[in-house]
Amino acid sequence: MNVRRNVTNLPVRAGIICALALITVGGTTLVPGATEDAAAAQRSTKALRIAASKQGSPYQYGAQGPYRFDCSGLTRYSFKRAGKVLPRTAAEQYRHTERVPAGVRRTGDLVFFHSSRGIYHVGIYAGRGRIWHAPKAGAVVRLEKIWSRAVRYGRVG
Repeated sequence: MNVRRNVTNLPVRAGIICALALITVGGTTLVPGATEDAAAAQRSTKALRIAASKQGSPYQYGAQGPYRFDCSGLTRYSFKRAGKVLPRTAAEQYRHTERVPAGVRRTGDLVFFHSSRGIYHVGIYAGRGRIWHAPKAGAVVRLEKIWSRAVRYGRVG
């Protein structure tokens, strides 16, 4: 009787195994949105590398590259070179991104600094509590530890 039950369930088990094999091998085609998520993650990683390549470039208010940047100019330039156009200012970029809790942030996400007056600064999350950013007049593009708890994270789609 046990043998018969196993034989009867064989097509069901085979179907589950085949479905699991397809998910494992071809993964992104069976999970809705997974292809887009993977492309967005790849684009964010590329934007992070582009921002890092601008290390030492001087800050200039309103500058969008390729040799001088302000904070949102650096993020905009980096994502544009990676294939995604962002709005011009940090506040507009914040409104253009998907909110991400700090616990699930990933490299390439945008880090927005805020006060009671709103969003005032943006950088690209580099992992380990650090960002690439163009900090202020007289400074250069650099990797720096996040210095405030008044931050929000946004993911570029």
